Amino acid sequence: MNLPNTLTLIRIAMIPLFMAFLLVKMPDGTAYFPYQDFVAAGIFILASATDGLDGYFARKLKQVTNLGKFLDPLADKLLVSAALIALVELNLVSAWIVWIILAREFAVTGLRAIAAAEGVVISASKLGKLKTVTQIIAIALLILRDWPLSTLNIHIAQPMIYLALIMTIISGVDYIMKSKQLFVHSK
Repeated sequence: MNLPNTLTLIRIAMIPLFMAFLLVKMPDGTAYFPYQDFVAAGIFILASATDGLDGYFARKLKQVTNLGKFLDPLADKLLVSAALIALVELNLVSAWIVWIILAREFAVTGLRAIAAAEGVVISASKLGKLKTVTQIIAIALLILRDWPLSTLNIHIAQPMIYLALIMTIISGVDYIMKSKQLFVHSK
């Protein structure tokens, strides 16, 4: 166990805490305390930030491991999936958008598992990382209901979730094409 993998595990452990702050409400649907959604967003953003940190430390400390290559994208998928499902529950995002995003995540995870069985570890691509960043921004904006931009009557959360959806599709297609080439060359 090294620092990058520990950060990844911390990210996974933060998910239930984030979910509790986002979803646990009083019986009438109001928050238990003021700014509860801001706390949830803060936990989500902090957990998301550990994604960059674990990768940075893994490279800087030369502690890149196969476990880390597996856990890091899994932690991302768990965090983003939990957030998106919660946002459907809160009626802040459409279920069909979440379904497409989750379908891509399952497909990529399946391809990674097949590649791993062939002895190939597939790291995240730049498109995949950009997809993750757009998803994180969109989710944070949705949780905060566009705050602070909403005070200026600027609402970008919905366009941002559509951008995240587009990036999800593009990176998924890219991933499938690259995986196909890997399997052709490994035979």
